[in-house]
Amino acid sequence: MPSHNPAHLHTVKGMDMELTLNNGVTMPALGLGVFQSAPKQTTAAVEAALATGYRHIDTAAAYGNEREVGEGIRASGLDRPEVFVETKVWVSDYGYEQTLHAWDKATGKLGVDYLDLFILHQPAPDRFEKTIAAYKALETLFADGRVRAIGVSNFMPHHLKQLLDSTDVVPAVNQIELHPYFTQREVQAADAGHGILTQAWSPIGGITFYPGWGEERRNVMKDPAIAAIARVHDKSPAQVMLRWHLQQGRSAIPKSTNPARIAENFDVFNFELGADELAAIDALDTGVRNGPDPDVAREERFAMVIPEA
Repeated sequence: MPSHNPAHLHTVKGMDMELTLNNGVTMPALGLGVFQSAPKQTTAAVEAALATGYRHIDTAAAYGNEREVGEGIRASGLDRPEVFVETKVWVSDYGYEQTLHAWDKATGKLGVDYLDLFILHQPAPDRFEKTIAAYKALETLFADGRVRAIGVSNFMPHHLKQLLDSTDVVPAVNQIELHPYFTQREVQAADAGHGILTQAWSPIGGITFYPGWGEERRNVMKDPAIAAIARVHDKSPAQVMLRWHLQQGRSAIPKSTNPARIAENFDVFNFELGADELAAIDALDTGVRNGPDPDVAREERFAMVIPEA
């Protein structure tokens, strides 16, 4: 098993298409996200993505569409090892035995017998002892070969420190809100220091709603600096932002149910941004979070029960 060793750093191969995690597992850098994708739309979106060339699908127990993701994968006709399947444990299933059972729920709904990446959805600092127990269950699943890699989501540097102080396997991935208006540089630095891959959710700033957060948000898709770069490369603002993530060594999981958008978001491997363009995008950071603060307890939301498979 990997130890707490910063030397376990991810590497990029093949025009940014693959990333190697700190345990040697390779993961397609670009994946399809299905957050807020209605179950009835999810199967078709997954099938369209896999037909386009995606080989990485990110879902979560809390999204309520794992079953439909599995249906889309089967409809694609691809063999199971060809698709990198990532999903997340919800807070109500934290705890050692509960998280082992969360694997049963996830694999049952997805219709698979192993997961490529299984991560904790929130740090839940108001009950962090359960978070630690949940992660220890992930370590067991990893040791047993029921998951190929384990990780976390929305963990800030202090959450990572607490986790690493109490566990043995360094997370392979930390999935966080990350787009040009919110780059979380301190989290990226902490991830890099531990050999953890940073994965961007809302990679083009497109999350649609989080009541109580980001009410005055600006639309990064309409940013003039990004639009100018897009014109130079004859690409869309979304493609420029995804290219920005890939060239900086991150994984990104843009969400769409529109086949044309799904295809557009994948068409990012045939151009390259210059150093000045990357710096111009970096300079857009506002430090303003659109999604929920991982340090704020959301008891009602955290209590949401995840149905059985």
